[in-house]
Amino acid sequence: MLAKLMSLFLLGLIRALTGAQARWQGCPPKAEQRIYFANHQSHADLVLIWAALPAELRSITRPIAAKDYWTKTPFKQWITTAVFNAIYVDRVKTSEQDPLEPLIEALQSGDSIILFPEGTRGNQEEPQPFKSGLYNLALKFPNVVLVPAWINNVQRVMPKGEVVPVPILCSVTFGTPIAVAESEERGSFLTRAREAVIALKDT
Repeated sequence: MLAKLMSLFLLGLIRALTGAQARWQGCPPKAEQRIYFANHQSHADLVLIWAALPAELRSITRPIAAKDYWTKTPFKQWITTAVFNAIYVDRVKTSEQDPLEPLIEALQSGDSIILFPEGTRGNQEEPQPFKSGLYNLALKFPNVVLVPAWINNVQRVMPKGEVVPVPILCSVTFGTPIAVAESEERGSFLTRAREAVIALKDT
């Protein structure tokens, strides 16, 4: 009950601060298993894209959260676990465990996920080169729909190093799904996926 109330409160707060507008340019909001992959410039990215999704998609979609940041305090951990149902990933490899394992388990369970293929936040207008995780997941789950997304202005809402959000109109643009072509190499696919995200910037 508390998690549900917090979810409603955060949804209202996020939409009041940012508008959290969703623009479905290349595909409709459909309840099918998807990997949404987007640019990454702020810790608020997962919150904004979560808020932009309609309720029926929010309930089946799990964002990826950096474990070292989102478990720093009991409150952050509770929010990401109880409200966002996030998947924690280790940004610093400390064991032999495959860092994609939590994502693979979520996809095997039928969840959709929100992924930031850069792996860490960037400070440039365009995303950094994508890491191999998206390609590996696409090969392992060929029936999961890959949807590019561009998150606009969120870095101005919560600039790096700041703790107080600034009201700024933000949007998330969802593009046309892509897929790994037959015999396509990793580098070629990751470049094409990154370009699909960048192409949404000015739409």
